[in-house]
Amino acid sequence: MLSKKIVVLAVPVAVGALALTACGGKGGHGGSAGAKPTYTIGFQGPLSGENSELGINQDNGLKLAVERANARGNLPFLLKVADSDDQGTPDQAPAAAQKLISDHNVVAVVGPSFSGATKASAAFYAQSNLVIVTPSATNPGLTDASNRFTSFLRGVPNDNVQGHGIAEFLTGKAGAKEVYVVDDTSDYGRGLADVARSELKAAGVRVVNDSVPAGTPDYTTAATKVVHSGADALVYAGYYADAAPFAKKLRSAGFKGIEVAGDATKDDEFVKLAGDASENWYLSCPCTDATKEQSTKNFATAYEKKFHQSAGTYSGESYDITNMIISEMEKLGTGVTREKLLAGLRTVDYKGLTKEFSFGPDGELRAKKVFLYKVQNGTIGYLGDVDTISNPG
Repeated sequence: MLSKKIVVLAVPVAVGALALTACGGKGGHGGSAGAKPTYTIGFQGPLSGENSELGINQDNGLKLAVERANARGNLPFLLKVADSDDQGTPDQAPAAAQKLISDHNVVAVVGPSFSGATKASAAFYAQSNLVIVTPSATNPGLTDASNRFTSFLRGVPNDNVQGHGIAEFLTGKAGAKEVYVVDDTSDYGRGLADVARSELKAAGVRVVNDSVPAGTPDYTTAATKVVHSGADALVYAGYYADAAPFAKKLRSAGFKGIEVAGDATKDDEFVKLAGDASENWYLSCPCTDATKEQSTKNFATAYEKKFHQSAGTYSGESYDITNMIISEMEKLGTGVTREKLLAGLRTVDYKGLTKEFSFGPDGELRAKKVFLYKVQNGTIGYLGDVDTISNPG
């Protein structure tokens, strides 16, 4: 992790890079006369660290889209990918952003993946007019106008939508009367938990609040408090690396209620790390299962062939976002610049495999669907969209 001193030094470097990047990505960038220009699409997210699978899923989706686009042979340019690992942490995010900002060939970025990392780096992208389109950073506050994150677009419904979906499921089909809501104190966890708490209370459900910081070495006390509360359901808002040991302690403490977590827990690593304790957990996500939906099956097959594993959480969304960026670049031909691409993506209307992408003036995605999954027999199974599950008639 970067020390606070290093992070402070990285910030002015990012700002100083603006002189170099004001006309960043103007094409050419190497090669002989008459050769196609090369442009780079960056990725910022966790490629190492405890929750890296969530970033790797997205990076793979990006790389598959670029590979297939180049293979078409009809683009007026060539595409490259530049990875920047922020380990999913706010401390690492400014330096990870600077790496991409200072590369004048980078004309767009898929990511950052996590809300805290986005909050820590989005201002620097805005200052360089470098568009960032996140497949997964869902904290509602990221699009607040006071942040001035003017190059940030959210390619996923935010936690106002997901929190509402969780509450709708628990108060509808699940019939919960008292819900224990735990956040991991991260920007993501607090954002999702706060919405779930508000929505549950509005529906007349008694809510018990708790916060357990990510990286807590022993979840025994937290699990015991849940059991003693008498709650008939639990919502955990945090990442899979902490959800797994928490699930184990809840199992050993004897909790029998409904267990629900958000999209940051919806990864096969949760099942692997938690073992039997993951069984029957419900997992919400504003993402579809690329292996189940008819529109994404071709993508899922190609993904598995290339990476020798099934498409994971937000792989399909990252693939779509990358293709959306490439589509806008094609309109610009060999005259792609950061400024022009940002302007084009702000007004885009793009039909992807997972959803239709268009953005409001604040950068929020207009599509608002949330989906539910359940761990059964050691596998994360796809149940469908929350509205249909909660209101089957």
